[in-house]
Amino acid sequence: MNSEELVRRIDQLKLERRAVILAHSYQVGDVQDIADFVGDSLGLSREAARTDADVIVFAGVNFMAETAAILNPSKTVLIPDINAGCSLSDTVTAEDVLRWKELHPDGLVVSYVNTTAEVKALSDICVTSANAVKVVASLDQDRDILFLPDMFLGEYVQEQTGRKMDIWMGECHVHAGIGEKELKEKLDTFPSAEFLIHPECGCGSSCLYLKPDAKIFSTEGMVNYAQHSTTKEFVVATEVGIIHRLSAKTEGKRFIPVKDTAVCEYMKMITLDKILRSLESNTFVVEIDGEIASRAKRAIDAMLAVA
Repeated sequence: MNSEELVRRIDQLKLERRAVILAHSYQVGDVQDIADFVGDSLGLSREAARTDADVIVFAGVNFMAETAAILNPSKTVLIPDINAGCSLSDTVTAEDVLRWKELHPDGLVVSYVNTTAEVKALSDICVTSANAVKVVASLDQDRDILFLPDMFLGEYVQEQTGRKMDIWMGECHVHAGIGEKELKEKLDTFPSAEFLIHPECGCGSSCLYLKPDAKIFSTEGMVNYAQHSTTKEFVVATEVGIIHRLSAKTEGKRFIPVKDTAVCEYMKMITLDKILRSLESNTFVVEIDGEIASRAKRAIDAMLAVA
């Protein structure tokens, strides 16, 4: 079956099953193109919370599909490849969180959405890269905070808010691999370009002295900024899947990735073939223990309320 036939069959099954496809901005281009909604973690969480579809096919990684299932307990949530994991969410476990809570019984646990349902269930509030600064700034000034699991995002939030936090030493292997060397090379090659960087990147601290006017954004923030900027050329530091979305949302603008090999192999596991199989055979259904889901939902709802 060629790509056009795949798209027609997927569209047909979407109608028959009252299904919606949600895709992250790091997905491959043809998956983004067929999706009903493409966005960052915050946008996808919002869309999952308000959809009236019977079936949600999540073109992303496991923790994202879990979030959709937590927000939609009465709906069928499918992830086309059950092995689409996340190196960042794997850095912290529920047991790790419990150990910190024992030492800080009045402390607050702030969890990036890039975490498992079990970790969210032990958290007071969730955040995304788009709203982490706003959320942390809103919290009780007199309570200890554990920010997890991304250390680069945590350091950025701490710097922006002035809140001293315990920061979990986790990282996304893709973003951590975008370093100062690659950054400097691209900035030297494209001196007139604007520079967009995701706060998970390992070169985040370097960018502020190499490029003081760098714009630190979530993936959705990058898209919004690029659409409204009069600049025609941008250097972009994040997973390369965002280049497709940036190009699709703008006209006559050029986007250069800081690192061409900044590819998340987990995000790229989702394909049109797997989406079709998922709709045809109900694979793979995302199921979460009811008690864990209920507790995790409180943390997600708290995030959405602040956002």
